[in-house]
Amino acid sequence: MLLNHFGPQGWWPAKTSFEVCVGAILTQNTNWQNVEKAIANLRRQDLLDPEALWRVPTDHLAHLIRPAGYYNLKARRLKNFLEFVMEGWQGDLEAMFAEGLSLRPRLLAVSGIGPETADSILLYAGHLPIFVVDAYTKRILHRHLLVPEEAGYQEIQDFFMENLPEDVQLYQEYHALLVALGKNFCLKGRPRCPQCPAKGW
Repeated sequence: MLLNHFGPQGWWPAKTSFEVCVGAILTQNTNWQNVEKAIANLRRQDLLDPEALWRVPTDHLAHLIRPAGYYNLKARRLKNFLEFVMEGWQGDLEAMFAEGLSLRPRLLAVSGIGPETADSILLYAGHLPIFVVDAYTKRILHRHLLVPEEAGYQEIQDFFMENLPEDVQLYQEYHALLVALGKNFCLKGRPRCPQCPAKGW
């Protein structure tokens, strides 16, 4: 239903796997337009590379990502992730993702990386089969009586992964379509239920 209405989403909007990782961290508590401005600043200075960004002083990094908000906090979180990548795999993301989903608990141990960020990195940068759950997903499923309001991240993720074939492209597209539904119809304050393409689901 969502695919028929919105068409393919082509997520994640990034040129490289590393850019996906950076975007996943920067998009915490902000909108994507602000993240794009921050990433454009990094691109202009040729810093969308693990080793190059690792060498940038934290205060300068904070200045560059200022449009993404919470820039001092996010600069530290980026540095924590970069330390993880540099110390574990010398900046080689391909080698890191070769670890498969066993990488997930190690990612979650990095300060500033929670389940949604970790799973976004694994699914969209690493092309590993893990379903990403966000606030839109929870809201939509609760309103359609598919999960209780108090359902946690893991419960909702399990709901998808136990009922869908293990397919990276499907997980990517499904998550992106739920985001499109949440942004355009299943709004937090005034949902557009009569016009919703998932009406009756």
